[in-house]
Amino acid sequence: MTIDEATGRLSTRQLQLVFAGLMSGVLLAALDQTIVATALPTIVGDLGGLTHLSWVVTAYLLASTASTPLYGKISDLYGRKTVFQAAIVIFLVGSALSGLAQTMGQLIAFRAVQGLGAGGLMALAIAIIGDVVSPRERGRYQGYIGAVFAVASVAGPLLGGFFVDNLSWRWAFYVNLPVGVGALLVTSVALDLPFRRRPHVVDYLGAALLVAGVTCLLLVTVWGGDRYAWGSSTIAALAVAGTLLLVAFAFHERRTEEPVLPPRLFRDPVFRVATAALFLIGVAMFGAIVFLPLYLQVVAGASASSSGLLLLPLMAGIVGSSVAVGRIISRTGRYKWYPVAGAALMTVAMGLLATMDATTGRTTASWYVVLLGVGLGTVMPVMILAVQNAVAQRDLGTATSAATFFRSMGGSFGVALFGAILANRLARQLPGVDAEALQASPEQLRALPPAVRQQVVEAVASSLHVVFLAAIPVVLAAFVVVLFLRERPLRESAHIGGGE
Repeated sequence: MTIDEATGRLSTRQLQLVFAGLMSGVLLAALDQTIVATALPTIVGDLGGLTHLSWVVTAYLLASTASTPLYGKISDLYGRKTVFQAAIVIFLVGSALSGLAQTMGQLIAFRAVQGLGAGGLMALAIAIIGDVVSPRERGRYQGYIGAVFAVASVAGPLLGGFFVDNLSWRWAFYVNLPVGVGALLVTSVALDLPFRRRPHVVDYLGAALLVAGVTCLLLVTVWGGDRYAWGSSTIAALAVAGTLLLVAFAFHERRTEEPVLPPRLFRDPVFRVATAALFLIGVAMFGAIVFLPLYLQVVAGASASSSGLLLLPLMAGIVGSSVAVGRIISRTGRYKWYPVAGAALMTVAMGLLATMDATTGRTTASWYVVLLGVGLGTVMPVMILAVQNAVAQRDLGTATSAATFFRSMGGSFGVALFGAILANRLARQLPGVDAEALQASPEQLRALPPAVRQQVVEAVASSLHVVFLAAIPVVLAAFVVVLFLRERPLRESAHIGGGE
């Protein structure tokens, strides 16, 4: 693939080929999110353990979070295409093993393998987009990403619901295999990027300190008040260990030659504000998305297929707003006030979601979810754009991976925190209900005696009310942080044309 010497850019045809390769990989990650979310309540009914529901998602998010910062560095060593394809292969291995899982413990472990691959899919796709398309032009190409999520938002819930209702929840993972093989074939042909090897040393010690520290703090949020009392020696030890490990990580990063998260990035005010906002948005976003199907299937009484379709408004809101905002930014070159408005919309949406109970209609719930999606689509892409516009070529892969890392880390903490809140509230409100009732799938729940079923439904609705209430101050904090974003003129040139 060659670069036009006059413009220093790839041709339109070449860009389309590159995006075809990228979007085939992104489709894997997008499909997985929508399919698995729909199947989660039934998976719990089959394997048992409602209190472990959050770990099916948390293990995936934690592994993807831990691996994300490394992908930027490794892709500088071996090329974006090679590492992107390696991420696809790892993701497929995790998908196959997840489909074969016989216990909740096995599923959680295999989801972690899947997450190791997923960490590279989105991060590298976004980094490559930053390589080949200038920030000013990126909005015009954002429709490609929007189209992928639109397909996933329609196909994912339909496939997930169909598999659960007619085959098995295991097909929610097996379906990734043919999609992944197709992605490997497409990327082999289409993803042919100029590659100039840059000497780097991967900071494995820094990565290990970061993963260990984040894991310890994550366990505090998951186990605190549930498996162990908040004041127990175990929780205290984990909190202290996590804090010390992250302090050691920060100290190590200042001294190592090639840090996982270079301190110079944090000296940039745009990077600081964007990553802080993405972390907070991640906390609220994943906390809401993971538990919405639980509300729809248990409280609203929807089937797996129906609950999947009821999530379409969320994806429609994300896709529609991200495409519209991207095109406006391409025309005007201004971007600051869109994420401000988006964070405000998310705050309102979370407040509306917190009002839902067993009597809330599905149409009303759909409008609340649309509002949340519009807010998300207005904030997240612009934060990534701001980061990529602010950094030099040498830091593009690392900065993009770091931004994705903070969003994923927020998601990991959000799922764990809100999962702990849900479990604690259910334990308090259903002390006299058999534990097996809490592990029932929606179909099994409908077969319970009416009095018990109604008690469980009301308890779940009340607990989810608290979960959404807890998300409101998080989104409000993101709104305040975004107000401090500095708007810089968008660059007119892409990194791939050369220059730092």
